[in-house]
Order: sequence, then C-alpha cells, then structure tokens
Amino acid sequence: MKQYHMGIEATLEIIGGKWKALMICLLMTGVKRTSELRRGIPGISEKVLIQQLRELERDGLVERKVYEQMPPRVEYRLTEYGITANSIVEVMCRWGTDNIHRRQRSGEEVELLTGEERREEEPD
Repeated sequence: MKQYHMGIEATLEIIGGKWKALMICLLMTGVKRTSELRRGIPGISEKVLIQQLRELERDGLVERKVYEQMPPRVEYRLTEYGITANSIVEVMCRWGTDNIHRRQRSGEEVELLTGEERREEEPD
C-alpha cells in the first residue's frame, strides 16, 4: 500500500516536476497538438514531452485523440478530472509572477516573457 505523509505529496507525484504544470497550463486554453505544446514549452525535448503527456494521460488528467490520416494527427485535451487541476496551476502562475516582480524590485535581472515575446525568440 502506498502511503503519503501529506496530501501535497500525491499532488506533486502527479503534476510535479519541470514540465507537467506547464502542459496543464497550456491545455487550460483548449485542445493542443503535440507541436503546439512543444512550441509553448521552450527547452523540452519531444521525447520528454511525449513521456510526460503519457504520464498525465495514465493519471487521468489528459486525453489523447489520434486521427487516422496521413500525416498522423494527435491532439491533447484536459479531461474533466484534469480541469480540476486548473485552480492549482493558476495559483502557481500567480505566485510565480508575484515572485518575479519581487525579485525585480530587489534588483535581480529576471524577466517574464509574454506569449508574444516567447514566439519571437523561437527559431523558425
């Protein structure tokens, strides 16, 4: 039997790590193809993206739909259960933004890129 000392351990087991919360955040806005998710998460490899999407799928947060066409098309969306993680991710986003502003006020050179600025940085 798996045991947890605190409920947050179970949460972090599912959405913890560097990428999963970002994937949930991107999927909060709607259905995404694999390439859209990869563009939205600079620095993630395709292998890690697919692996973590499969883990989110296994844990019931993400649904994958494969279209039988050439070239193959795969779309990801949050499940009804996955949508329940939105409030956690939104709080994390707000906390992170506040943290960046706090660090900026203390003189640290740190920047929060908007969606438009991220797209400009991506190679074609």
